[in-house]
Amino acid sequence: MSESPENLKYLSSHEWVKLEDDGSVTVGISDHAQDLLGDIVFVELPEVGQELGAEEEAAVVESVKAASDIFSPIGGKVTEINEKLLDEPDLVNVSPYEDGWFFKMQPDDLESLKSLLSSEEYTNSQES
Repeated sequence: MSESPENLKYLSSHEWVKLEDDGSVTVGISDHAQDLLGDIVFVELPEVGQELGAEEEAAVVESVKAASDIFSPIGGKVTEINEKLLDEPDLVNVSPYEDGWFFKMQPDDLESLKSLLSSEEYTNSQES
């Protein structure tokens, strides 16, 4: 069973979001998603300053198996990207919740986090 940290919120499409102390959020893909994708060989990230809507395409991941769109869990403005992924896309495989995050954003509305899945809900959705 894949790891799904309890301090994160999830989309059913396997993105996670972490609320930071300063009110920003960090976004990545779950351990389950990186496992399904296999060895990740390329990551295309959004632009800093880009405005994203909830569940809007934000990034692309290419693995040895397939290419997949990554969606923004909530709406907001991209404030930082994980530039390490440009040279080391396999960080997503090795550390999906720490070193393999995709981007940070300033959310339009923190209340929208409440509509995302909890760790338990996300884990249960993988099993069904």
